[in-house]
Amino acid sequence: MKLATLKDGTRDGKLVVVSRDLTRFTDASFLAPTLQAALDDWKRISPHLAAMAESLEAGAVPASRFHEHDAHSPLPRAYQWADGSAYVNHVELVRKARGAEMPESFWTDPLIYQGGSDAFLSPRDPIVAADEAWGVDMEGEVAVIVDDVAMGAGVDEAREAIRLVMLVNDVSLRGLIPAELAKGFGFYQSKPASAFSPVAVTPDELGDAWDGGKVSLPLCVDLNGKPFGRANAGVDMTFDFPQLTAHAAKTRALGAGTIIGSGTVSNKLGGGPGKPVSEGGAGYSCIAELRTLEIIAGGTATTPFMRFGDTVRIEMKDKAGHSIFGAIEQTVQRYEGER
Repeated sequence: MKLATLKDGTRDGKLVVVSRDLTRFTDASFLAPTLQAALDDWKRISPHLAAMAESLEAGAVPASRFHEHDAHSPLPRAYQWADGSAYVNHVELVRKARGAEMPESFWTDPLIYQGGSDAFLSPRDPIVAADEAWGVDMEGEVAVIVDDVAMGAGVDEAREAIRLVMLVNDVSLRGLIPAELAKGFGFYQSKPASAFSPVAVTPDELGDAWDGGKVSLPLCVDLNGKPFGRANAGVDMTFDFPQLTAHAAKTRALGAGTIIGSGTVSNKLGGGPGKPVSEGGAGYSCIAELRTLEIIAGGTATTPFMRFGDTVRIEMKDKAGHSIFGAIEQTVQRYEGER
């Protein structure tokens, strides 16, 4: 089934079930007012939501037109947003860009950071920045929402806890990252609010593209209307979602509604860095990777980070070409408030 949260004037929105073709929805708020409420009681609520989804497909329940612009992120806020970096190729490239060597342990021990989760952007909200020099960059990712996970849970337990899958734009401010990480205390100002896809789906909706741990489909990233990335999310994923989730739960329990991100989807080509889409490659899910390759090839980066007015679109389609999650589409906008 496919679930979304519609804006209704409240902070947490209203839970709805969305049709498979993303054209219609039916109100599910009488079963659970919000997606978080459904996740808190998933075993009891989810069968009723699944039955509603089938009734929606059959035209047996009241339905209205679904507009992606009316959607919040599926969880407008969450108890926890833990973003991994499962595509080690991406880690290696961005570290090269700032002159940092990559420890061998990164291939065996997952990276993860805890992002801000008190307020996510809606999938069509602007990315607001006060200065282009901050280096606004998109990061196209996949994420899962999990049920309760016990501290010390193994990979199999973590796999069973995955409830929903969605897409992410984990916005990064590249110009702020080096100085912030140099302090030795991790990301904060360089990681503003993230946006998630209009719809979150149960893994069964992905068919054979889901193997229990990753999604083997291209992630479509367009910049200003042109193809920028088509990296396959199932390729070069060093750590899958059960591994990332078990890693996050090593020293603490995870509460229902915790979001685990994959990190920037990144593919290699013949064992080396990928090529741009325009040259027949899989392209990139962030600008930083392309800039790193430009530095390696020519000594300097020529592609700028996003500027005011630039638009990024992130989407994933099934094998028939139909959008699965709807699209994240965001334009960079100058912050006009007080500083």
